[in-house]
Amino acid sequence: MPSGMKMRAVTVVLLAGMLACVFLLPVSTAKAATFNETVIYSFCSQPNCTDGASPVASLIDVNGVLYGTTGGGGAYNLGTAFALDPDTGAETVLHAFGRHKDGAAPAARLLNVNGTLYGTTISGGAYRWGTVFSLDPATGAETIVHSFGKGLDGALPAANLIEVNGLLYGTTGGGGNTGCGLDGCGTVFSVDPATGVENVLHAFCSRANCADGEGPNASLTAAKGMLYGTTGAGGANCMSDSPPGCGVVFAIDLKSGKEAVVYSFCGQANCADGGYPAAGVIDVKGTLYGTTSFGGVYGCQNMPPGCGTVFALDPGTGRETVLHSFGSGADGFHPYSDLIDVKGTLYGTTISGGSQHAGAAFSLDLSTGTEAVIWSFCGTNCFDPSSLIDVDGTLYGTTAGGGDTGYGMVFALEKEH
Repeated sequence: MPSGMKMRAVTVVLLAGMLACVFLLPVSTAKAATFNETVIYSFCSQPNCTDGASPVASLIDVNGVLYGTTGGGGAYNLGTAFALDPDTGAETVLHAFGRHKDGAAPAARLLNVNGTLYGTTISGGAYRWGTVFSLDPATGAETIVHSFGKGLDGALPAANLIEVNGLLYGTTGGGGNTGCGLDGCGTVFSVDPATGVENVLHAFCSRANCADGEGPNASLTAAKGMLYGTTGAGGANCMSDSPPGCGVVFAIDLKSGKEAVVYSFCGQANCADGGYPAAGVIDVKGTLYGTTSFGGVYGCQNMPPGCGTVFALDPGTGRETVLHSFGSGADGFHPYSDLIDVKGTLYGTTISGGSQHAGAAFSLDLSTGTEAVIWSFCGTNCFDPSSLIDVDGTLYGTTAGGGDTGYGMVFALEKEH
């Protein structure tokens, strides 16, 4: 794997070590609805972890079956794509990565398009800088749609793909413009799944001081002819002496391909408006919602300041509102994964905090702005809960560590009735 990569797994290890917060002010959180957790499957349950290990991506549900990826394990120890029956806990490896330049270390959620699964790998492929692949869930047959690393087409894709009008869209954390070091500054790209033709819509750091953003590692959202996404670095408020991060929310017009910055973080003192949005944004009735891993009004004993936020953003005006600043420890801190909307309530996860200091799942009521912890993850060997998905009222996700073996698990959170 390329030594200079700026990937989620690396960042998670960095963030997970920054656990201690300074409790400057108390944080008011509501009493949460009671949820119960069930471990559906623990990875590395088979000899040599041939069933996979260390899942960092969220899941998808296709006709009652959960599909996902692991960043490690498998027959070649470079990750797997798997299927899981949530009722029985039976897991099937559909593909083991790491053979014949088929990609390595998938870190993104799979995408179902008319019965074919699509995804990305951080590395591997013809040029060793990552791939877009397709997978037949019935046969396990895997096909490389595009290999990154040829020219300026991008490198190190870690984000989920989305589909818009027959094309796949995604981001790469590296590649494109080379002003950010060996790996490049990152891109937004499209790929035609039928032909494999890839097109770079935008290469970041195309403006002075990377005002347009740098290092997009999060998934995109499509709304009203626009693509919206985030970068963890760059933006108008990141100066040379700023802490790492800042970041932007950006928009790309699907017709013209023009990129515009909707909001630059750390625009307020001490990044009270948030900083370093590691996750993407979601669209709920025309408003964008997302998280920042740092920033907010409560200080943490690390740089950049703050324990993270949940924010709302008007894409038309660029007005940003912080809905919740993390910082009590009990309410979780350092959110890293995408939010989901379930009937007007947002759900997300943090990699730190919670009652056992190992991360939390939380809810935020959009009608009241009230945040509540719905589950605190285990305090021994559990870390990095993924984004959640909702399947008929049950929330499913993965953790990169924990479970029976310490190599991660698939879990379910069900509300008590």
